[in-house]
Amino acid sequence: MGLLKQHEYSSHVAWTGNRGEGTASYRGYDRTWDIAIPGKPVVHCSNDPLLGGNPALANPEDLLLSSLAACHMLWYLHYASEAGIVVESYSDTPIGIGESSPSGAGRFVRAILRPQIVVRAGSDLAQADAIHHRIHEVCFIARSVNFPVEYQPHCTTG
Repeated sequence: MGLLKQHEYSSHVAWTGNRGEGTASYRGYDRTWDIAIPGKPVVHCSNDPLLGGNPALANPEDLLLSSLAACHMLWYLHYASEAGIVVESYSDTPIGIGESSPSGAGRFVRAILRPQIVVRAGSDLAQADAIHHRIHEVCFIARSVNFPVEYQPHCTTG
């Protein structure tokens, strides 16, 4: 086993919710911010709507769940390509299950990825399905979270 290679990621997160009085009162400011990553479009965010956030904006929970599903998708496409399985379409509608304590502290208790995949006619569907079970070993995001990630894939031929 060789030396581990480290990666560095950066982002700039800036609160945008100051209505003029800062945090002088609990209800006197918005829970909004922008994520700015050099060379990429700004992502406008808010907290969870359950906590009064703007439902039209992404919240941290949305972003984590989407990152988990995207990482799985990218590894799936990689492994499918290596196996000679031609993926014609891939979409996912993942679900994150969270819980909150009476103190307000929350956490994800599990996530369920539900990819819908169409592979080229004549592809081996059993082999296409088996790929999902290899991804948990390599997906950067899934290996970084402390809750179980389940898979409910559905694969058909086009």
